[in-house]
Amino acid sequence: MVKAVVAGATGRMGSRIIQNILKTEGIELAAAFERKDHPAVGKDVGQVLGLPEMGIPIEDALEKVIDKGDVIIDFTFHEASLAHARINAKYGKAMVIGTTGFSKEELSEIHQLATQHFPLVQAYNMSLGINLLYKLVELATRVLGQGFDIEIIEAHHRLKKDAPSGTALALANVIAQTLGWDESSFRFCREGIIGQRPSQEIGIQTIRAGEIVGEHTVLFAGPGERLELTHRAASRDTFAQGAVKAALWVVGKAPGVYNMQDVLGLK
Repeated sequence: MVKAVVAGATGRMGSRIIQNILKTEGIELAAAFERKDHPAVGKDVGQVLGLPEMGIPIEDALEKVIDKGDVIIDFTFHEASLAHARINAKYGKAMVIGTTGFSKEELSEIHQLATQHFPLVQAYNMSLGINLLYKLVELATRVLGQGFDIEIIEAHHRLKKDAPSGTALALANVIAQTLGWDESSFRFCREGIIGQRPSQEIGIQTIRAGEIVGEHTVLFAGPGERLELTHRAASRDTFAQGAVKAALWVVGKAPGVYNMQDVLGLK
């Protein structure tokens, strides 16, 4: 039985991950924690989530619970996730990180720590559909090549703190790598007299509104035709289920950085 420690246990994702752990065979909730000033600290996790009491109090630091688990599941904030990875480097527990908003330097440090000390599944989006979309976008890019203009449009709820989404950036990187381009081809904003669209450009547009869980469209526009590949998430359970699947998969793996393509066998 895999024992999971959930970071940000009462958050939008943390709470759904716990709910999915409870109904998944082969894994159980061993511990949960929140930031030190969170009002849920000290309360039973079941009580906070509207479930029967579970005898698992919400702690205020990873160090207090890390020995209880085999894997840490972290969908929190980029600075917090980096701090958790630094702590875990001393323990070597498996990790699943779905946090977005990392700087290049932060993500590089997390990957370096994992390569040396623990197995990590790190992905900006853990849904099956999105990870299939990566493959479809790669194929479309190879077929359509540089003769089509490519735009990415992403939409999320009004409370999302980072923009563009990590998934949109991941899609842009799939396209850029397929075409042999780099991040200088990314265009995040257009305003005013911008002139003709360059041929070597990947537009990335952001929408923040209401309670949109997550939508991503990759648009290929060419002479006389247009292809759109779209993924829409209707529930955060889509991501939570992927995170739990990743947690079950990563325990026992060698130190290193893995992604959902590894977990789902899509490589």
